Amino acid sequence: MRILITGITGRIGANLSRQLIDRGHRVRGLVWPRDPRTENLKKMGVELLDGSLTDQGDVARAVEGVEVVYHLGAAFQGGGPFTDEEYFEINVRGTFNMLEAARKAGGLAHFIFASSDALYDKYVPGGLAEPINELTPRIAKGAYALSKALGEELCNGYWHGHKVPITILRFAMVLAAYEILEFPQFYLSKMKDSVPELSALWKGEESAVLLKDEQGRPFKKHIADVRDIVQGCLCVLGKERAVGETFQLAGPRPFTWDEVSYRLVELLKIPHVEAEVGGSPTFYEFDLSKAQQYIGFSPIYDVVRMIVDAMSYERGEDVGVLPHG
Repeated sequence: MRILITGITGRIGANLSRQLIDRGHRVRGLVWPRDPRTENLKKMGVELLDGSLTDQGDVARAVEGVEVVYHLGAAFQGGGPFTDEEYFEINVRGTFNMLEAARKAGGLAHFIFASSDALYDKYVPGGLAEPINELTPRIAKGAYALSKALGEELCNGYWHGHKVPITILRFAMVLAAYEILEFPQFYLSKMKDSVPELSALWKGEESAVLLKDEQGRPFKKHIADVRDIVQGCLCVLGKERAVGETFQLAGPRPFTWDEVSYRLVELLKIPHVEAEVGGSPTFYEFDLSKAQQYIGFSPIYDVVRMIVDAMSYERGEDVGVLPHG
């Protein structure tokens, strides 16, 4: 199939393109003209078109002749800073431009839109008692989350109004395996200035930190390895049952801070501290049953596997993921 990926130079887009090419597909990428992260894509044989999501002509040229669109390109929280206007122009107008081009081109088999778990209110007093699923109310706080909510509405509108065959994938927080060791909330040096309960524990040396809520429960978080997200993107391709649907994607299970902090002590040979902190804790997980039932999504990279692979990556071993940036 002829497939267009926007956001192809990002951690998801680059790894997705490699998997698609390995499966015999022809891949085109729409890239910002000054984006330096194209060398690996050129080596793989990706057709690269310079252009912007905010330019209707660029978008129309990118969509012309393709059968599937993975619309991953966006201004996102980790890539900024972006102004509210930029979130709107890139994420909302850019998605409108993509959908319009798809509608006018005709013959598109699938338009897959990357949304975000930022649409959910995950950090509430006492944590979330029930897993988040696709029917959990969206509460868009901030320009990025609002832009993704509007993107979803555009996709659903083009499905119902113009029969553009869309599928919405809501990604959990995505990390490449090697990035898990850099996650700041695992380390006392990164948290001591933002969490009052931790400042007194700082003795001038790095420590793995075990964060607990006011009930004494270790924090709980549900993220995703980029390899699982790519698998989810591949699972949805060609599935008629997925058209018009929304799916939450994440790792195989949530993790708690105790299993991470003890593992870091063992692997990195650093001390361990723990503290109960006030305010709204990190305590949530996702219900992935819809994605499992509809598209056969079966993630395998839990946090322990990610940490082990991160150590392997640091030793120069191949863990099956392209570096980001």
